Amino acid sequence: MSDAMNNPANSLLVQDARTAKRNAAEKRFRFFGIAAITTGLVFLVILLTAIFSNGTGAFQQTFLTVPVHLDEAKLDKAGNRDIEDIKKVSTFGYNPLIQQAVFDMVQAQGIETPFTKRGDMKALISASAAAQLRDEVIANPDLIGQTIEFRVLATSRVDGYLKGRVTRESVERDKNIDAEHFDLVDGLRDAGIVKKSFNWDFITGADASESRPEQAGMGVAMVGSFFMMLVVLLCALPIGVAASIYLEEFAPQNRWTDLIEVNISNLAAVPSIVFGILGLAVFIQFAHLPQSAPLVGGLVLTLMTLPTIIISTRASLKAVPPSIRDAALGVGASKMQSVFHHVLPLAMPGILTGTIIGLAQALGETAPLLLIGMVGYIASDMPDGFLGGFLDPNSAMPAQIYEWAKRADPAYYERAWGGIIILLMFLMTMNIIAVILRRRFERRW
Repeated sequence: MSDAMNNPANSLLVQDARTAKRNAAEKRFRFFGIAAITTGLVFLVILLTAIFSNGTGAFQQTFLTVPVHLDEAKLDKAGNRDIEDIKKVSTFGYNPLIQQAVFDMVQAQGIETPFTKRGDMKALISASAAAQLRDEVIANPDLIGQTIEFRVLATSRVDGYLKGRVTRESVERDKNIDAEHFDLVDGLRDAGIVKKSFNWDFITGADASESRPEQAGMGVAMVGSFFMMLVVLLCALPIGVAASIYLEEFAPQNRWTDLIEVNISNLAAVPSIVFGILGLAVFIQFAHLPQSAPLVGGLVLTLMTLPTIIISTRASLKAVPPSIRDAALGVGASKMQSVFHHVLPLAMPGILTGTIIGLAQALGETAPLLLIGMVGYIASDMPDGFLGGFLDPNSAMPAQIYEWAKRADPAYYERAWGGIIILLMFLMTMNIIAVILRRRFERRW
């Protein structure tokens, strides 16, 4: 006792060199952990800022609101309002009417411009405007002969100019538009003829050709992704859960089950494009299922998702204490009853979480869809009925984003970022559902 008091270095109240070194190492570890979390949050903020700053413009579009005179001499020469005769007038017959309407508005507003012909207005009006007018006239032939106010899309150049994506300097070599057109756009904007508004067609519409980027939308691709995820859910969930229950609770431990478990673990690490090659060979070339259909895409993604669901489900079943099984068997329950009445309900939160994580991973996959043709198809309309949602050719959200990102027009680049925002909303919704279901089915023991 006297030695310890005489030698403070050996006292419990004084840190020795080893303790100080250990405490310093612990502080460094905490610092590195905080630095890692901070770095991750910084990059997350940068990523979200880039996505929303580049993609929010896709949810706004530039429109022209002009009164168009539906000249009877051009749209219904016979004057009998025969729908078959009206359908014979192509979109080329409607283009002069829209161009004349814009030119008349320029003259009426007194906007100074070097353009003296109605054809000069073509650079301001989307190529989809004529089809829009034609569809309206075919649906309501009585409009012929009247002057009706229409709201039509402006071209992607005009839209980009108002959003700051296109400048006067950047169009010096552009054959479609020039700086004088932008002077005219400024005048039309001041007059309230040209304005930006929320673009519902981006959410509900279909893809468009490269000449009409202002008309492209994500709606049909969203429907394709929905039906594709429905196939994945209906196929992967029952098969994956059933396989997991058998392997974890009923399968004997031998070489065959060991081989199956190793293969499942290996399949979880296989690149997704390999599953696309497998789906192309089996479902399209061998089974002759329709190409580019959500049914085929869903089956391919089912193969890719199954290992993830099986692994997560087995982990959830294994996390249930053995005492639950023993207690059920002790009171006379069969093996089947103990699993389905006691073990499975307790493992359900983890099973649902793993399933939704697997679905979220499948929702963002593009590589397998490249192999089955879902990336290059431009769907012009919604599927025909519920069955058509599975069998009609369509695209999916990640494939649509990929298709837009590789196109030359900057308007498609903006839409690619906007599509990413919609895809993130889908993923957030799925994760929120996972949290709600987990808390709904969670039980404590």
